[in-house]
Amino acid sequence: MRIDTQIAAENTRPLNPGRRQVAQPGRRRTSMTAPKLSSRDKAAKRKKVLITVLAVLIVLAILGVSGYFVKRLIDSKYYFCLKSVKFIPLENACDGTEDCSGGEDESNCVSSLSANTTFPVRLVSRSKVLQVFRPESGWRTVCMEDWSTQHTEMACQQLGYALNPGSSKVDVRNLPSSFRTSFCGVRPGQGAASTIQQSVFDRQSCSSGAVVSLTCSDCGERPAQDRIVGGKDTAIEDWPWQVSLQQNGQHTCGGSLVSPRWVVTAAHCFSGSKKELSRWKVMVGHAYLGYFGGWSVDRIVLNGDYSPRSNDYDIAMMRLSQPVTVGDTSRPVCLPPHGLDLLPDSPLVVTGWGYLEERGKVSSVLQKANNAVRGVREGQVDACQGDSGGPLVYLSSRWQLVGVVSWGHGCARRNRPGVYCNVEEVLNWVYTVMEVNS
Repeated sequence: MRIDTQIAAENTRPLNPGRRQVAQPGRRRTSMTAPKLSSRDKAAKRKKVLITVLAVLIVLAILGVSGYFVKRLIDSKYYFCLKSVKFIPLENACDGTEDCSGGEDESNCVSSLSANTTFPVRLVSRSKVLQVFRPESGWRTVCMEDWSTQHTEMACQQLGYALNPGSSKVDVRNLPSSFRTSFCGVRPGQGAASTIQQSVFDRQSCSSGAVVSLTCSDCGERPAQDRIVGGKDTAIEDWPWQVSLQQNGQHTCGGSLVSPRWVVTAAHCFSGSKKELSRWKVMVGHAYLGYFGGWSVDRIVLNGDYSPRSNDYDIAMMRLSQPVTVGDTSRPVCLPPHGLDLLPDSPLVVTGWGYLEERGKVSSVLQKANNAVRGVREGQVDACQGDSGGPLVYLSSRWQLVGVVSWGHGCARRNRPGVYCNVEEVLNWVYTVMEVNS
């Protein structure tokens, strides 16, 4: 009996008796879950993540900016042949010799055009009277009889810009004597005719005593308010046709919108290695020079009679890849009519971002200066380097492009006024370029 009792007692003992744990007030057992961070630790962790993200963004930005300027540097020196995957010196592009596979370096270049025929439609005098040319009868003034809205649209379309076109009548007695001798009339309706010269027939006189005057667009409009050397800062809303022509992201010349898709500028802007189209952008609608964005171009046409030696016929046209949206900051200037007959002291305005002084630097803000037909012989006011191709405008009922900045001896020198291409003398060429490349 004693033995059984002893075994039972021994079996109730633990094999490894440990020290008995006595619960003590205020003490807890350690949890096996992760410890919770304090507010200070959380803020430090967020700060570390934010710094890391900012550092990565800064590095990426530096790499992006560096890449952009490296690309600009390369683009200013070399042309990349995509098909043959090689670089050639930029001066070898558009030089008449195919250096890339398939001749891609010669396929997107400046071209030239000579107007060897008479453009058959024109506006004459300050009244913008419509005249039509036919080889068998020469220039004839169009009578108002049977003139229709369809005729207005057709004629304006031939002139290259038909936005909100309109017509009005001018009394024959108010015409210059040279325009009162030959007339033509239009046949009612368009019929099969696709041009105005196909729609007219010769007449001895206008029975109504009135001829057609055309307004083909809302060109030349600007708010009624009022560096070029001697100029002052101005707003693009005042001169919304002014554009900046930039090659490889650098302002090179000025230009003037004459339709939503066409820019008039100077031929000498495209000399040397400036003949490859993809290097050019047109900045529209900004008074401050910017170097990002801009409109690409798909045509640059030089006047075929341009002489680099004498700078005769120093005019060119650029066609934008897409038309601009006409608004307060981008609006075409009007082309002048034939026979505008400016007086020597007619008030003119020249605008641009050119040098503020001879051997100076380009202005970052659009400048404007008043000028006159005879030039400013006293000096102090003139166009300068960087203004080439820009507009010289005259205000009649609307602002009209009468000159294109061409060249000069220095800037604003006494008795050395700037020289401009006379737009009226090359209107036949301007209209021909727009028609051929429409």
